[in-house]
Amino acid sequence: MSLDIRQQVAQAVKAIESKKGEDIVILEMDRNSGAFTDYFLVCTGTNPRQVQAIADDVQRQLEQVGQRPNSVEGYNQAEWVLVDYVHFVLHVFSERARKFYDLERLWKSATRLTPGDLAVKRAVKKKAKKVPLKKAPLKKKAVARQHKSTRTKARTQPKKKRKSS
Repeated sequence: MSLDIRQQVAQAVKAIESKKGEDIVILEMDRNSGAFTDYFLVCTGTNPRQVQAIADDVQRQLEQVGQRPNSVEGYNQAEWVLVDYVHFVLHVFSERARKFYDLERLWKSATRLTPGDLAVKRAVKKKAKKVPLKKAPLKKKAVARQHKSTRTKARTQPKKKRKSS
């Protein structure tokens, strides 16, 4: 994932914290899970106004850096507000809805991150160079056994017959 997306998620977390959102969980989705986004950002609001205020502040903060949501769902009911930024999706739940839907269990293959994890630049996976292993020197007895076994194999195998022309 690009560092820019991680910074956007971190900025959304700060906006949630500024509105006193509770139980913030960042899920980095596993590519093999079939998820349609890179991150889920899940939090809880204690009442409908707070749920809406969290969603509003995240949108306001990200709009300042030029990011607008692709879609917003559930805002009027304020039980579960979903704000889709394509590379990450914000889920702001009421306490009751969060327990009922339990997204963390549903997406248990995802990696849980802390806000501090987002700030750390993720190490780029590099292909490891194949380093030849150094073979330990054989002991004299082992060498003698190897030579003996090759000699006995040669003696026990039948010789190939030549075709006469």
